[in-house]
Amino acid sequence: MNIRWTDVARHYLQVVAFCFAVAVVTNLIWPAKSYLMQVGYALSVGTITWAVIEFGRFVFDQKNCHSDGAGGHGWPKGWRGLLLTGVGIGCGFMFGDPIGDFLFGFRTVNTPRDNRLSLAVTIIAGAIGSFYFHARGRAATMAAKISAAERDASEAKLKLLETQLEPHMLFNTLANLRALITLDPPRAVAMLDRLDSYLRVTLAGSRALSHPLSAEFARLSDYLALMQVRMGPRLRYTLDLPEDLRDLPVPPLLLQPLVENSIRHGLEPAVEGGEITVRARATSGHLTLEVCDTGAGLDPDASPSPDGGFGLTQVRERLAAAYGDRAALRLSPLRDGGTCASISFPVPT
Repeated sequence: MNIRWTDVARHYLQVVAFCFAVAVVTNLIWPAKSYLMQVGYALSVGTITWAVIEFGRFVFDQKNCHSDGAGGHGWPKGWRGLLLTGVGIGCGFMFGDPIGDFLFGFRTVNTPRDNRLSLAVTIIAGAIGSFYFHARGRAATMAAKISAAERDASEAKLKLLETQLEPHMLFNTLANLRALITLDPPRAVAMLDRLDSYLRVTLAGSRALSHPLSAEFARLSDYLALMQVRMGPRLRYTLDLPEDLRDLPVPPLLLQPLVENSIRHGLEPAVEGGEITVRARATSGHLTLEVCDTGAGLDPDASPSPDGGFGLTQVRERLAAAYGDRAALRLSPLRDGGTCASISFPVPT
């Protein structure tokens, strides 16, 4: 029996507040008892009724109960819930008033009318309270199902975007490999070996919806080593990952499109090539990932390439699917030439 005592305490505080409201009604029916005494009687009846229902639901198998919104033991389904409510109200009526009499020393013989009124108040109050908790439980269950459906949809969208992104990178690499086969066969062989190692690592870890930031940097290192075979000394790179950020979970293939974009539009157009720096830092509850290059830089007058923006578009869509409007991707020119792509999103937990 897995009882979350914080939920139990919260439920009981709601019952206490309800008992104060019930005492207003009973004080009008039986003015001989003060309001505080009526509160005491209401608490006696309400506590017993609540305790029987609150803990009695664990008597039923969890498969016959609604979820409580957190995957736990919720309200019993169908006739089980009605039975539990009836038992709880009956126990409250039978034992609540005698306990109140004992606590307050009140000695009055109730008339049949008083007994009927007391029973009616107990039934009505118990039914209202039970319906309230039942409705809240059903609402929590529906909210959990909606949240799970939205999460599944987001995860499916992330996987779709990732499967679109991986072939894009592979086709670019194969096109480069095809050119090298005729121009420089030894480098083509070295590039093919790097590609084989890269794909082994990628296929082994790319089925997850997230992986540690260290794995993202490791995959990036393999990709840059692959590109370095093709570009030679024209490509230099630095990876800066602080030790305390290595285990943060991030979506796979988040940085590679930015690096690919830097190579394609920054370093390749520059005769001397350049350097790519990838760094991670955490500030004010946000994780910032930067991919900066010393290449050709942004050309404000150039028209966008029909396929050059594919990677950036995919990264933006993946960020939106994973973090909504809490994430951003920005491109900015560097003072000394080159471009910096910056991703920012809340620090994952």
